[in-house]
Amino acid sequence: MFYNVLKLDDVVKLGEDKFKRVSLLEKSDSSLSIVALKKGEIIDTHTSVSNAAVYVLDGEIELHFSAQKFLLNEGDILMFKKDDEHKVLALKDSKFILIKI
Repeated sequence: MFYNVLKLDDVVKLGEDKFKRVSLLEKSDSSLSIVALKKGEIIDTHTSVSNAAVYVLDGEIELHFSAQKFLLNEGDILMFKKDDEHKVLALKDSKFILIKI
C-alpha cells in the first residue's frame, strides 16, 4: 500500500522558472503530474499518447485545440482524447494536475 500526503506548494514551486512539471506517478503511457506555468507562458502545440484530463488547482488557463478553445479556472476539469493536437496558455500564474490514462 502507498500513502503520501502532499502539499501543493511543496510539490511544485516556480520561483524564477516559467514552466515546471513534476511527475508523481508514471507507468507505461499513464501518469499523474502537477504542472505550474507563469502568466503569459505557452506550452506549444503537441499531442498526448494517452487520453488525458487537466484539473486546474490554481489560476486560469486556455486549452487550444484545432477547432475550439476552452477557458479553465480553478476547480475546472477538461478531458480529451489522445492524439488531439493542443496547446496551453496561462492567463494567470497557474497550477494544474495532468492525468494521462
